[in-house]
Amino acid sequence: MRIVWCCAVLVFALAANAPASEFGAKGGPVPANVDEIAAVLRQDPYDLELLVSFGTSKGGSAGHLALAIRDQAGDDDLVYSANFYADREPEHAAHFYTDELMVRIPKKEYLFGTTSSVSDKASFGLDFGEVYKRSVVGVRVYGVPAGEKEALAAYFGRINDDYRKRTRNTEYHDGEVKYDYLRLNCAKTIGSAFRYGAGYRDLDVTSARFLSRRKVVAAANANIPTEMAIKLLEQWNARGYRMDVVLYRKYPGSTWVDPHDEEKVAFKDLPNRFPSVLSRDFRKEQGEYEDVDNLFAMYLLYNLGRYSVRVNEQTRLLESEKRKQPMAYPQAAALAKRSANSDSAHYGQRAAFKPEGTRIGEAAD
Repeated sequence: MRIVWCCAVLVFALAANAPASEFGAKGGPVPANVDEIAAVLRQDPYDLELLVSFGTSKGGSAGHLALAIRDQAGDDDLVYSANFYADREPEHAAHFYTDELMVRIPKKEYLFGTTSSVSDKASFGLDFGEVYKRSVVGVRVYGVPAGEKEALAAYFGRINDDYRKRTRNTEYHDGEVKYDYLRLNCAKTIGSAFRYGAGYRDLDVTSARFLSRRKVVAAANANIPTEMAIKLLEQWNARGYRMDVVLYRKYPGSTWVDPHDEEKVAFKDLPNRFPSVLSRDFRKEQGEYEDVDNLFAMYLLYNLGRYSVRVNEQTRLLESEKRKQPMAYPQAAALAKRSANSDSAHYGQRAAFKPEGTRIGEAAD
């Protein structure tokens, strides 16, 4: 059953009559009931929310990984997100926010905001307003001790200190601490905070290394957002933490074009792809994934699903659907593994069949 929370009639009317060209654009209006929806979702006593953003490119869509920690921003969570532009490149320093490597953003702003409280140079669709550009999967984690949350936040602060000081050769990174798409990216910073800050000593956080004497990075050793997410889910299950999933769907009507992009494509026309693991699917153009690891991740997150949140294109209000009770992780993972193995084998046979698993982000969920 779909549940829609609305504000007062006057506010609703103002939101509904806002110019279509402005809604979903940087600086435009936001859904009038963001606070109401956020309050309903926060009735569940989760402690962390791992935010896995879909990819926006045709091939190699790795997406983005960020972590929201509860009880650090009043009636909101605080998102820690690696800054793609904190790479010491002069052009990026001139046009983008580069003061921090781990940007701290209120979650409502990160998902639904059209202006940034961090900086005028923050990137729309990445540092804030994610849903106008792509869908986001939120894995909510319950039962995390307060000390662990504090340790994570402190370690993100440590990474920022290292970035400002241009520190080199830390336990989490070889070389200068700055953003690198493969060597110190969103997945590695999140994983490092859990491994070295929160004491997840058996969490595998890899290090991409230079090959020979050329400045070529071994992509096969890089940390990938979806793979890091799956590793963290396994860690949380081993610690007895409960999990469920919220799917924040992409708003499909944004005509905003990022002026910094070389290829001028409106957000609504960008691909909205589940972020691929490193696999035979990784460089695949638009189309269904067939690799067993991608299918497992998509099926697992669907099996853990509890809510789906979207912006209604007509009312411009958020709608939240409480679609099902999530499975417990062991059952969700076992079912996802069986379905992924079976479906991947059927895809290889190139014959018509009905998939056993359901992919998160499909219309049916």
